[in-house]
Amino acid sequence: MSVKNTGIVRYKVGSKAPVKMPAEQLERLRAMTDEDIDFSDAPASPPNSVWTRPGALIPSGNKKQVTVRLDADVLEFFKKTGTRYQSRINAALREYMKAHEKAS
Repeated sequence: MSVKNTGIVRYKVGSKAPVKMPAEQLERLRAMTDEDIDFSDAPASPPNSVWTRPGALIPSGNKKQVTVRLDADVLEFFKKTGTRYQSRINAALREYMKAHEKAS
């Protein structure tokens, strides 16, 4: 389990934490159809709920998706800094922008 500043919790199942399930239970699960699943204990969605795609969580007025060609060494440098390297590229461009706004 990993928790980051975003508040999103991600669970990973891999070789370090394999799922152990008895063979007969696994076979019953594979044989199940959608109609066999019991949802009686799941709470109903509120009538006024609106379901959206996760991409809708990003404010449309804040960021814009673009394609930028970067030199391979520049991209590799930022990728080596870890996750959220695109945010660091954005921060570097913002500092450049601020420096040049002051000069003009």
